[in-house]
Amino acid sequence: MVYTMAIAVIMPRQGQSVESCLIGKWYKSKGDKVSAGDILFTYETDKASFEEEAKVDGIMLDVFFEEGDDVPCLVNVCVIGAEGESVEEFRPAGADQVEPARDLKDSSVATLPLNDKTTETLPLNDNGDWIASCARNDGGREKVSPRARRLAERTKADLRYAVPTGANGRIIERDVQAVLSQGYRGVSNEIKQENRPPASGSDFDVVALSNVRKFIAKAMHASLSGSAQLTSHSSFDATDIFEFRSKLKAMQTPESIAKITITDIIVYATSRVLLNHKYINSHFLGDKMAVFNNAHIGLAVDTPRGLLVPTIFNANHMSLSEISAHTKALVEKCKQGSVEPDLLKGASFTISNLGGLGVEMFTPILNPPQTGILGVCNVIERTKGGKPYPALGLSVTYDHQAMDGADSARFLKDLVEYLESFSFNLALDGGSI
Repeated sequence: MVYTMAIAVIMPRQGQSVESCLIGKWYKSKGDKVSAGDILFTYETDKASFEEEAKVDGIMLDVFFEEGDDVPCLVNVCVIGAEGESVEEFRPAGADQVEPARDLKDSSVATLPLNDKTTETLPLNDNGDWIASCARNDGGREKVSPRARRLAERTKADLRYAVPTGANGRIIERDVQAVLSQGYRGVSNEIKQENRPPASGSDFDVVALSNVRKFIAKAMHASLSGSAQLTSHSSFDATDIFEFRSKLKAMQTPESIAKITITDIIVYATSRVLLNHKYINSHFLGDKMAVFNNAHIGLAVDTPRGLLVPTIFNANHMSLSEISAHTKALVEKCKQGSVEPDLLKGASFTISNLGGLGVEMFTPILNPPQTGILGVCNVIERTKGGKPYPALGLSVTYDHQAMDGADSARFLKDLVEYLESFSFNLALDGGSI
C-alpha cells in the first residue's frame, strides 16, 4: 500500500557519540518508486558504514543532500510520499535542492594553452572567470554537483585533478576540497605554472582518501604530536602457549575452544597483568589521569575500509573462551562494516598484532588519551642452553608524560613471565577455559 502522507527519512544516530554522518551512495533518486525494505542510501561515520532502508511504500518526493555531504544526525535527508505532495515543510535549513546536471552547450567557453601543442576548452561563469575543466559524460554534460561547482568557481580549483567519488563518476564537494588541499588552482584564464597538469600518460593516479583513512591520518598525527612516545621491545619463550593450543586441538573440545588463537591468549594475559600496572591502563588528561579499575582492551583490526579498533570491555572478567568468542564477533562486524560506533571507543589499552604478516619488530602508535599499546610480533627461532625455542616478540609503546620507562618495563617483564607460564597462570585463575 502506498503511503498517502509524506514522511521524512532522517539521518540515524549510530551511537551516542556520533553527531553527524556522511552520505555514501544514493540508491533512489527523486521521482523513483520506493517499496518498504528498499535501500535508500548508505551512510558512514568515521569508522563504519550502514544502509538505510525505506519503512514505507511511496514515491521519493525529494532528496535534500547529495553523496559526500556531512549531515547532522536526526536531520531530514529525504521525503517519501504520494506523487504531487509538497515537501517544503520537511526541507532542513541550509539544504540545497539537488539540481540536475547542467548542460554546457550554451555556455561561454575559454580556450587555455596547456602546452605547446594542446589547448583545453573551459566554461566561463557569469563573471567571465573560467571554471576548471570537469568530468563529462558522452553527451557533453558536466558531471559536477551544484555544491562542487560553486566551490570550484569560488576557489578556481583545477578539476582536472579531481577524482570523482560521487555516483556515476560525479564530482562532489569533497573531491574539490581534495584538489584544493593539493594546491591545484587556476588564476584568471591561466593555469599556475607549478600546477600545470602532467602530460597524458603520467605515471601516477590521484586517489581520494576514504573517510576512515582521513580519520586515521588525523588521529595518528595528533597522537605523535600530542604525546611523548617511547617503545620498549622484548620477547618470550612461546613454547607453553603453543603446547597449550595443541592440546586444545587434540582434545574433544567444542570448536570455539579448539580455535582459540595466540591473540586470544595474549588479550587474556594482558587483561590480568594490566591491573597491577595502573599507569599503563590509564588515560592521560593533561594535568590528571583517569586510572581504570578494569581492563578494556582495544584490538586493532585490519579491514577493507581501513584500521578499526573495537573494544573488549571488562576483559579481565571474561574467561579465555569468552574473550575468544567476543573477539571473533567483533572482528567479523568490523570487516563487514557493521560494528556499532560505541564499540569503537572507551578502551583503556590497545593490542595490535602484526605477527601474522611476518613483522619482527615495530613501533605501535598510541591511541590517545590511552597511555599504552602492545605490539605483537612474529615468532623467531632462538636457542637457550643449546636448545631451540620459539621466541615471540612484543613491543610496548607508552606515553612518557604519564609514566617513566621503568614503569613500562615492569609491565612488559610481568607480561612476559605470565605468558611463558600461561598454563600454570590460567590454572591459578581458576582453570576454566
